[in-house]
Amino acid sequence: MKIPMAGDAAPAFTLRDQDGKEHALKDYKGSWVLLCFYPKDDTPGCTIEACTIRDQLKDFKKIGATVLGVSTDSVASHKKFATAYELPFTLLADENKEVVGRYGVFGEKKFMGRTYMGTTRTSFLIDPKSKIAKVYEKVKPLAHAAEVIADLKELSK
Repeated sequence: MKIPMAGDAAPAFTLRDQDGKEHALKDYKGSWVLLCFYPKDDTPGCTIEACTIRDQLKDFKKIGATVLGVSTDSVASHKKFATAYELPFTLLADENKEVVGRYGVFGEKKFMGRTYMGTTRTSFLIDPKSKIAKVYEKVKPLAHAAEVIADLKELSK
């Protein structure tokens, strides 16, 4: 499936979070949403990205933006990850790989000469009307939060 582009309607979804509570994209209509797809809980790059977002979450909240992390890991895995790193934002479990498919972020990857199927580190900034405002491909975990905050400040003027 193709990655949705800026201007497209954000594909709808309903997924369970680290506490088993369901979240639907429509629940966030009227506010900015950063939808972060990441490969796997408790891996180096994903931990750096999550902790950087955690440390800058107050800046997202000042702008009125919600952060939703999504991976194909289980609810239990998300709970363990969120607890270990004191992550104060929602992690959604896409165990059936439906949402990663709708957003075009699941496919063939290569790492150290090995080819496998997985989630690419891609984020979507969704505007208050549920349209994609910006797509971040090949996200750099350490710089991502600051980049999105700068874009949010610009876009929400």
